[in-house]
Amino acid sequence: MMTDPNTSDHSKINDFSEFYEELNYTEYLNETEFFLDEKTLMCFSGSMADAINISFCVFYMLIFLMAIPGNLIVGWVIGSNRRSLSASDVYLFNLMLADTLLALILPFSAVSVIHGWVFGDVLCKLVYLVKEVNFYTSILFLVCISVDRYLVIVRAMESRKTQRRLCSGVACGSVWVLGILLSLPSFYNKAFYDEHSQKIICAERFETDHADEWRLATRIMRHLLGFLLPLMVMLICYSVTVVRLFRTRGFQKHKAMKVIVAVVVVFLLCWTPFHVTTIVDTLLRAKVVQFSCFTRTSVDIAMFATQNLGLLHCCMNPVLYAFVGEKFRRRLLQLLYRNGVLDRTSLSRSSRSSSLSSEITSSFL
Repeated sequence: MMTDPNTSDHSKINDFSEFYEELNYTEYLNETEFFLDEKTLMCFSGSMADAINISFCVFYMLIFLMAIPGNLIVGWVIGSNRRSLSASDVYLFNLMLADTLLALILPFSAVSVIHGWVFGDVLCKLVYLVKEVNFYTSILFLVCISVDRYLVIVRAMESRKTQRRLCSGVACGSVWVLGILLSLPSFYNKAFYDEHSQKIICAERFETDHADEWRLATRIMRHLLGFLLPLMVMLICYSVTVVRLFRTRGFQKHKAMKVIVAVVVVFLLCWTPFHVTTIVDTLLRAKVVQFSCFTRTSVDIAMFATQNLGLLHCCMNPVLYAFVGEKFRRRLLQLLYRNGVLDRTSLSRSSRSSSLSSEITSSFL
């Protein structure tokens, strides 16, 4: 029979201080002195309150309800203008696909946070594979967009639109293949019973003699290829692009600069906390950071919270790359008019308000 980790009996089992005192002060002569080593004890943070579980469940479902319509609208607008697509539009469409796939698996997370993992081992691997693929492909598509914006605004390569569009198709295929290859370690995730939470969970589990080395290698790969190197490319491209926009005159060019700055800031706000927390967890496992139950519990909670914060990025992409763009709004209004959602008066008013939009980017950005 399983005992409740919050009961007093359970706490006595995990606190051997009295037992050690009896060993140290026995009637027999004992030259070995026993001490309680905190590193050998299991850290129990207590079962998460039902209210917190429910709040995370609601959080996942809200992201699901926001991400699916937003990304589908982006796909609808882009797909309806296939003949006039730019390279950035192609990247944006693939980014929409990656974010939609991530949003589709959020209901699994919503159920698991309350009832544990009840979907079996195969779905455990598949769900984490989708998460990892989105983790890599989303930032790589952002890199592709930043490079394309650099080529158009700084290098003035808009005249080579057809050639860039062809290259964008090859780049997208390469990103998907690379994302899948980098996500293969997700097959180490398994559904197993966790004595800490007393639930079946779906988590990373290396059953080898070199589990720590494998975990360290996969994390270094995530930090370098999934964050640091792509972020460096993005910052370089966008920095040069912003400097060029500052040197030019025109209201719309400065509006494009605001979108670029918003893209970088939101990405950093969503994913930097997770990577920083994961680095701390890696240092803790490598015993670089001094161990304590308080530190271990705090890092676990922080990793869970910051990972959920990163999920918000799939909701922000439609806003930052689409709804902020004048050209996208104009095309969306035209589609709504064609489908009878808007009348001609509303369309004309909206068209006049966006008549000043510039074609500098030749995309939805």
